[in-house]
Amino acid sequence: MASQFIEFPKKVFTLQSHAFVVDPQYTVEAFVGQGAQGIICAAQRTKGNTSQQVAIKKIPNVLDEIVSCKRLLRELRLLRHLQHENLPQLIDIMLPPSSNVLRWKDAYIVTDLMDTDLLYILKSGQEFTDDHVQYLTFQLLSGLSYLHSANVVHRDLKPSNLLVNRNCDLKICDFGLARSCASTPEDDQQMLTMYVTTRWYRAPELLCLNTISRVQ
Repeated sequence: MASQFIEFPKKVFTLQSHAFVVDPQYTVEAFVGQGAQGIICAAQRTKGNTSQQVAIKKIPNVLDEIVSCKRLLRELRLLRHLQHENLPQLIDIMLPPSSNVLRWKDAYIVTDLMDTDLLYILKSGQEFTDDHVQYLTFQLLSGLSYLHSANVVHRDLKPSNLLVNRNCDLKICDFGLARSCASTPEDDQQMLTMYVTTRWYRAPELLCLNTISRVQ
């Protein structure tokens, strides 16, 4: 009896003991880094006669916990609708290896590739000129202005969530804790997340939204 499930073609790459099971049009090239939510690699995306450098973020075991699923869904929905030069561009969401839901384990999302994050640069001891500071700050505020105009607050702004490249281009990433701003009295009564992963830091937006009746 033939299997009732559809198998999707995949390629497997291993980088620093991490296995990346990706769609055939991607060629994984280098390990970029690892954060709280996932593992990132640089890859080449080939489509027809064109190729593109991209970043692939692997979120392992994302379906094991409801909280992880909600954060991923929230981030994907935001990235699909938000379009700005200082935000990552969502290029692709990879299919699971099979239509069998029992084999759904890891999630892979594809965005434009950036060289590093601001935290790495700060720790490296590299000197910043006034022009660097002004340009990066301008881009950060430009991205935040766009988010706020769309009634979205990031709620986890920190150097590790600010991606930069060699041209000093900046993009705000990681929208797992982002929320829409309250627009009605009913929304204003909604409790936000009571636990924030980055305990030693509180994003300015998070503090500004805090009220006596709302624990964040």
